[in-house]
Amino acid sequence: MGRTSADGLMPDDDATDLESRAGRALLEVLRRTHLSAAADLAVVLAEEARTLGIDSLVLYLIDYEQKLLVPVPSPEASGREPLPVVGTMAGRAFASTSIVQVEADGGRGRRMWLPLLDGTERLGVMDAGFLERSAPLPSELVAVIERYAHLAALLVATKGLYSDVFELVRRRRPMTVASELLWENVPPLLLASEDFVLSALLEPCYDNGGDAFDYALNGEVLHIGVFDAMGHGLAAAGAVTYALSLYRHSRRRGLGPQGMYESIDAALDARATTARFVTGVLAQLDVRTGHLRWVSAGHPSPLLLRDGRFIKTLDVEPSPPLGVQLVTGPPVEGTEALQPGDMVLLYTDGLTEARRPGGDLFTVERLGHFIERQAANGRAAPETLRLLREAIIERGEGALRDDATAVLVEWRRGTEGVVVPGTV
Repeated sequence: MGRTSADGLMPDDDATDLESRAGRALLEVLRRTHLSAAADLAVVLAEEARTLGIDSLVLYLIDYEQKLLVPVPSPEASGREPLPVVGTMAGRAFASTSIVQVEADGGRGRRMWLPLLDGTERLGVMDAGFLERSAPLPSELVAVIERYAHLAALLVATKGLYSDVFELVRRRRPMTVASELLWENVPPLLLASEDFVLSALLEPCYDNGGDAFDYALNGEVLHIGVFDAMGHGLAAAGAVTYALSLYRHSRRRGLGPQGMYESIDAALDARATTARFVTGVLAQLDVRTGHLRWVSAGHPSPLLLRDGRFIKTLDVEPSPPLGVQLVTGPPVEGTEALQPGDMVLLYTDGLTEARRPGGDLFTVERLGHFIERQAANGRAAPETLRLLREAIIERGEGALRDDATAVLVEWRRGTEGVVVPGTV
């Protein structure tokens, strides 16, 4: 590389040359990863990043508890330790889904932390080091490296389908068989579009045995389902994943919440291998108009927040739990016209039954007020739920007595944006 000028630009940063180098790096990464193993990915990305002027590159993946960013094994990651999300630049890039530039350790060069986003799902961060840079990198180069990080995230997600390498990096302790079953069946924890942000929580992450969630964006309709099977453990996990499959089957047949309820209820009842029932909320949101409709199957009512304030529970006459076949007519369907900026929280009772240090329940009101505080601080859905988990489990504000699942949806709140380059 050439000498750095006073403004941080380098001779090889001109637009034409940068575009050419970016194209070469892209082609080589795609060529080399076509038949490579997952364990080779971090090495390939680090080596080809040199074409962009990156002297060192390390991938970090978020652990299941969303507390630590764990380095993916590679020669350049040798000696690297997991980094906490709280109190580190890496954690700041992850939590805010923004790019963070800092002076490198020892004052020599620059360091850039970039979020690894598979679409909108936060997989971790990428650490890019530049030995011969003294000033912030030019925006054109930052944009290219951000796209390189996006490619890295897509490759991690794709290669992870065929290997346990990345899965094992994320685990800090053994997982129960019930949790293994559930995590294999739920979708990613984060989905966003120009109209909404949806984020989910599934706890305890290593020992969940009866809760599940699902969603799908089909055209202008966002489908959301939250389920809670009776009991805990492998039998409950089997029942709730069966309900999850029935939910997807009915959704793909084009049924609305009422039809979904009737279809799932009948199929669960006909299953001779279990006597377990499942509670749930089946909801649909028109992301264009904000029209929300839902059916409750013996489940806690969703919460509605407007202008950052918890205003009410979305109550509807509940139908019996799925699988008991006690309904005597069509399930009652609730409707609500959302306003831009509204937030809707669907959850299982494990959250509101968490115990505070003094023994009091966390309660619906406390749950709503917690979301209020995070909204007041400008936090988007994924950070709100990560902090909720931290508050209940890590900081000792409460203790889970049951499985706890939540899905938080923000409609046109302004948190739908993509990663924006920034310098600290």
